[in-house]
Amino acid sequence: MLWDQLTSTEFARIDRGVPVLLAVAATEQHGPHLPLATDRMIADHFSREIDKALGGRVLCLPTQALGCSEHHMDFAGTLSLRHESFRLCVLDTLESCARHGFRNFFILNAHGGNQAINGVILEQFGSAHPETRIATASWWQVARETLGQLTQTGPGGVGHACEFETSLMLSIAPDLVRQNAIPARANVATYDWAEGDMLRGARASLFRSTRQMTPTGVFGEPSAANTETGTAITTAVVAALASILTSLFGIM
Repeated sequence: MLWDQLTSTEFARIDRGVPVLLAVAATEQHGPHLPLATDRMIADHFSREIDKALGGRVLCLPTQALGCSEHHMDFAGTLSLRHESFRLCVLDTLESCARHGFRNFFILNAHGGNQAINGVILEQFGSAHPETRIATASWWQVARETLGQLTQTGPGGVGHACEFETSLMLSIAPDLVRQNAIPARANVATYDWAEGDMLRGARASLFRSTRQMTPTGVFGEPSAANTETGTAITTAVVAALASILTSLFGIM
């Protein structure tokens, strides 16, 4: 079920035990070949697909389209919320749901810059509402082992506007992918302990702006992207999300 496509009368009849999914994303540069809406479109895509997979047994909120993107502000078109603004927006959304009687929540993240503040939101909302159950994950985390078998680009190949995000956009909205503008890998190397990507976490965190990480705004290797990989990513992520939501919230 899509929250904003229901009428108020229809909404009033919904079982308040149904899990509520909030996808959080960003509106920011994705290199010369992908639109600014990439993260939001990917988040919308997964929300729709999990709704289909669970046959309407999940309630999907409108995607939070602006995220914490300060590290991308060197590139034109990026919009960013301060961490506090993002935290309050998400918490207010969840509080509204709780006031309507919902008690099961899942935050699905589609932007790396949101991960740290999502952890804070999880702790704050969970502590303030012990009667509820809340969990969060990024889409590339939930099916990491399967996604690791899909990538063709090795360490550093999947990061931002990369093989995976470009493959997803080729399957979601191919007309928005500027294929003649796809750049080569331009990752700027740093300390070995700080190297990581979507599938391989670094041993320690080092702050760098996106401009310091890559001159093109792309971290990874989008030239390896294809529609088939995008479809396979969707299948793996949706299956993993369905399993998580089913086990956590007792969907039958």
